[in-house]
Amino acid sequence: MRCPICQNTTKVTNSRGADQGKAIRRRRLCVSCKRRFTTYERIELLGLDVEKRNGAREPYYRHKLELGIRKALEKRPFTEDQFQKLVSSVENEIFNLEKDTIGSDQIGKIVLSHLKEFDKVAYIRFASVYRNFRSPRAFEREAQKLEQQTTKSS
Repeated sequence: MRCPICQNTTKVTNSRGADQGKAIRRRRLCVSCKRRFTTYERIELLGLDVEKRNGAREPYYRHKLELGIRKALEKRPFTEDQFQKLVSSVENEIFNLEKDTIGSDQIGKIVLSHLKEFDKVAYIRFASVYRNFRSPRAFEREAQKLEQQTTKSS
């Protein structure tokens, strides 16, 4: 692997399992500039297609899932490790469906179920895009519904 700073070769200084054994975390050291960084090696979900709302299909990409969740979590308190565990748990649920094609709406439902437990504000943000809220009242209704569910489970 090349150093992201100087593009020279790196060496692995430490490897260990991550995400409940679903990934390998590697600490690397650049032999030239001596900078350290971390890489993750994960299983890639090959052969999984996502069917969009308009009927178009595209290959599943983890980075697109990460971007959507990261946008919902913008300026919220979380660590990168917590974020990666959240994305991995969503991805594991998708993978465990054992389908060749999954609808983007189904992915959205899975993300919402995980965000509800992870961060309520991020849940509302993601729901606003996923459910296409058109008014402030829609936000208010969703927040009230979330508050009622939280009160019932407490």
